[in-house]
Amino acid sequence: MSDDVSRVNEAIPSAGASPAVALPKPAGGLKKRTGRRKKKPPMLAYVNEACTGCAGSPVCQSYCPVEECMILVENPRAPAFGVIEVDPFKCIGCKKCVTKGPEGTLLDGCPWDAIIMVPTDEYEKKYGELPY
Repeated sequence: MSDDVSRVNEAIPSAGASPAVALPKPAGGLKKRTGRRKKKPPMLAYVNEACTGCAGSPVCQSYCPVEECMILVENPRAPAFGVIEVDPFKCIGCKKCVTKGPEGTLLDGCPWDAIIMVPTDEYEKKYGELPY
């Protein structure tokens, strides 16, 4: 494990989840947002069971403009692969994770269609109201 991965695994509290994997640098070298969002977004990213973690190098993480919103964790069903978990408290609903594919490809968004945008009110009906 590289020093960068070790630092990220130590810095991200896993709240009972598996250790996080190093985040790729943001696409285009853009600085990511940090801290709490200011308002409730109309849509939230939700990752379904089709997520494979893109073999440890998920593109959705690099396109997400929010630091630690999309976190790669160990997949309990397939330990050799990771899966992305979206922090619903940090997602701003920008849709970049579903509209951009890997650079140099013609893909639009996740190649496995594992990320869907759901209306925030539907998410809250299923998982409880998000505090703001």
